[in-house]
Amino acid sequence: MRHTYVQDALNIIKSPEILVNIISRRCRQLGQGARPLVEVHPKWTFMDVALREVSEGKLSYELIEGDDAGDKTTTRKPRRRRS
Repeated sequence: MRHTYVQDALNIIKSPEILVNIISRRCRQLGQGARPLVEVHPKWTFMDVALREVSEGKLSYELIEGDDAGDKTTTRKPRRRRS
């Protein structure tokens, strides 16, 4: 079942590295009490919830370019999409 969630999320966010970062940060947020943006089933883990949020378009991300010193591109905190 989780394999399906991962595939659905990868269809939205093509880069596996970025997806891992987004899911990791969102799992941390959920663990600290953030409310899920999707309907949650009792047996789901935080990772399942985060993957569903991405695949349903509830989370997005923004890449930030580094300064002139040559910093690498980094990801920002996952942002909720407003309906």
